Amino acid sequence: MARPEVVPERRRRYAGEEVDGAGDAGTLATATAVLQGTSRKGFLARLLPFLGPAFVACIAYVDPGNFATNIQGGAQFGYLLVWVIVASNIMAMLIQALSAKLGIATGRNLPELIRDRFPRPVVYVLWVLAEVVAMATDLAEFLGAAVGFNLLFGMPLLTAGVLTGITTFAILGLQRYGFRPLEAVIAGFVGVIGLCYLVETILGTPDFGATGAAIVQPRFAGTESILLASGILGATVMPHVIYLHSALTQDRIVAWDSRQRRRLFRFELVDIVIAMGIAGLVNAAMLLMAAATFWEGRRVITAADDIIQEAYRTLTPVLGGYASTIFAISLLASGLSSSSVGTMAGQVIMQGFLSWQIPIWLRRAITMAPALVIIALEVDPTRTLVISQVVLSFGIPFALIPLVMFTRNRNLMGDLVNHPVTSVVAVAVVSLIVSLNVFLLYQTFFG
Repeated sequence: MARPEVVPERRRRYAGEEVDGAGDAGTLATATAVLQGTSRKGFLARLLPFLGPAFVACIAYVDPGNFATNIQGGAQFGYLLVWVIVASNIMAMLIQALSAKLGIATGRNLPELIRDRFPRPVVYVLWVLAEVVAMATDLAEFLGAAVGFNLLFGMPLLTAGVLTGITTFAILGLQRYGFRPLEAVIAGFVGVIGLCYLVETILGTPDFGATGAAIVQPRFAGTESILLASGILGATVMPHVIYLHSALTQDRIVAWDSRQRRRLFRFELVDIVIAMGIAGLVNAAMLLMAAATFWEGRRVITAADDIIQEAYRTLTPVLGGYASTIFAISLLASGLSSSSVGTMAGQVIMQGFLSWQIPIWLRRAITMAPALVIIALEVDPTRTLVISQVVLSFGIPFALIPLVMFTRNRNLMGDLVNHPVTSVVAVAVVSLIVSLNVFLLYQTFFG
């Protein structure tokens, strides 16, 4: 059994990047004592070192794509699609638990295992699909942050895009100092977004009776509602963080035997429930705010409208005070943090599938280019956000199927192998997502 003080020497990689890790030494020593059963601290103090990976992952579940799909869903269909958010969040908890468990059990991330265990042509196909998903993700997140700067400060959208790039460079620079500073900043952004939507929900006074009825009576209302449901699903069950979460847990804290790995996974489950629970509440609050403000107020916004701009303009006269400013702050916090996380995911995808590693600043520069082009061409940012989330939903099965295959493999997972019931539920989730996407394609082209 290694001594706690040597564990930091084992921490050389975090989400695909080499890190110093010296600033994480105290966290790692405390975590190691907890895993060894020698810590005498209270439960909260023992839990804190393990909180973080799920908060990094969960920021992708409250990114600007969620703003676009949730607000448009509430504005067009009222409370109808709130059940999609609830179901998607439950699925996301299961999927993120499997991804985190894979990293803990194997010390490898999902793209690395695909590279090692799948035929080379399959690896290349899955890599291309993962890169497309990562680009769609980054497009949504980068655009959202640029719109947030534009709304708050009135600067031109192209200037806001450049400022977004500079800011995300600074956030990603924290990674060189270890995992804790970056996790703390991302968790802070999650707190800002959650607080903003708590205020928006209180001001909007949504109909919780109608919300409950929509949850217990799931249904759709035409092809456009299915398109939005698919977008909500793609914005909630995010394929790029399925890859990322396994990388966040694979080297973060070293577990030296099966007992420690089981204990580490239990703490990670608490991290997931807290972080994803917050993300789920924020997503629901977005839709409820839009339903109360636009749908109930007979201010129905169609898919052709720029719903984010319209939401910003309408909130103050409808809800009063600083409602629109609060909305813009939450959008900016979401865009900056999720864009940083998206770049981290892209790094994991390239490094894992191909064993290629490029400087993270170069990755950031490449992935921000499409968003800057769209901004320069003055394409409707909200519609672009919605369509990007639909692209994400099509990428989910290609990450989920290998994840389920690996986590049900006892030779690979050891004591952390899926319970048979878990595997059955995971297969059902994959089947549901694939079926929804096939139906959406049929309705779009032949319906």
